[in-house]
Amino acid sequence: MTHSHRRPKLMKPSGMIFPEPRPVTDDRFFRDALGRFATGITVITCRDPGTGQPQGFTANSFSSLSLDPPLVLFSLRREAQCLPAFLGSGAFAVNVLAHDQMEVSARFASSDPDRWAGIEHAVWSTGAPILPEMLASFECRTVATHEGGDHVIFIGEVLALSTPREAPPLLYFRGAYQTLKV
Repeated sequence: MTHSHRRPKLMKPSGMIFPEPRPVTDDRFFRDALGRFATGITVITCRDPGTGQPQGFTANSFSSLSLDPPLVLFSLRREAQCLPAFLGSGAFAVNVLAHDQMEVSARFASSDPDRWAGIEHAVWSTGAPILPEMLASFECRTVATHEGGDHVIFIGEVLALSTPREAPPLLYFRGAYQTLKV
């Protein structure tokens, strides 16, 4: 028996717009297209095993992965100064930002070496910094890392969590901060 592997015809209902695909050859166009997916904003932290100092960065590359076992993931640029600390720490915390925490996001997105100055934080069992006033915090043990192009993907098992605050989330959409009206 012979099976034909033809592409199915795309039915275009009247009035619907179906743009033509284009190859991914322009980095700016690719980034702009990705920016059309709204994401929450987090600050991901760890304790540097070499210095004992807290490390952290702003990320929107956070996602749930599994409920059983409870797993989450994030990715970190290979060129990030804090990458060695995250690879060596064996643990991290994900701190989910609220709508009124743009300054926290901007601080941890900067390359300022004093970004931790004046920032209070708690420490749970792994030593990864837990920031105050978050929508949610997840303390995780790193269970795997994977190559991901110009990033390293971290998978963590959630050991503890907290949801201490009810507020709208801080979002990122089309290159700018946004808030969700709830």
